[in-house]
Amino acid sequence: MSVNPAIDFSGQVALVTGGASGLGEGSAMALARFGAHLVIADQNADNGERVVEAIRALGREALFVATNMMEPEQISAMVASANQHFGRLDILVNNVGGGRPVNFLEQSANSINRHISLNLLSAMHTTQAAAPVMIAGGRGGAIINVASTEALRAAPGYAVYAACKAGLVSFTKTMALELAEHNIRSHALAPDMIETEGLKPLLNAVSPAELAARDRYIPLGRMGTADEFGNIVAFLASEMGAYLNGITLPVDAGATAAAGWFRSPQGKWCLYHG
Repeated sequence: MSVNPAIDFSGQVALVTGGASGLGEGSAMALARFGAHLVIADQNADNGERVVEAIRALGREALFVATNMMEPEQISAMVASANQHFGRLDILVNNVGGGRPVNFLEQSANSINRHISLNLLSAMHTTQAAAPVMIAGGRGGAIINVASTEALRAAPGYAVYAACKAGLVSFTKTMALELAEHNIRSHALAPDMIETEGLKPLLNAVSPAELAARDRYIPLGRMGTADEFGNIVAFLASEMGAYLNGITLPVDAGATAAAGWFRSPQGKWCLYHG
């Protein structure tokens, strides 16, 4: 048996939703660095074109499709445009999502519906549109759903967001079974403290002492980067992960494993503050 540890997506096409910034951009750039051509679906045209130009600078082809991911018709049209342009689809990264903190009893019906549409239904609609293209190609492929560590624990202030991400984890497992006969593998990633544009307002609003406490909460002692997240996406989508299917992988430097343990200012692991 030959052994080839390289990750090589040469000739393959990846679609990344919410790919114009943050974890989506990190995922797109990592896939491009390993040879993939990219379709970026996002509402932010300026950022989207910036990412497309960065991908082209690597010698890959890239297409930006302005898409409201809460509109199923636009999702279907976006996938059709991608298929028309490239004639194939091998990797799907369902990354788009987000939310703002609000106590559940104070959350409006409209806000609840928007959270569900953005964080859960968008991935379902995109998968439903993209998977048939992948199946028709007959080459197999990979679907990576970006969930959150909030899918794995309580999330005060983020009840609907967390429920959607938990639903995305369950959806991932079912897709892993339903699409396995087509050699399409499905995974969920559960990121936590990764430095993106979306987190900057929160980081800028805290004191140095709070930042130090945050780093003690993270077992590896630092926040992750979008590039590091993208490398994990690339690994799971590659042949190096060919026998993995249906997993939910925390991308959190060990925070989920810590399960409430944190490092005190003196460097001692503790279960409570004080």
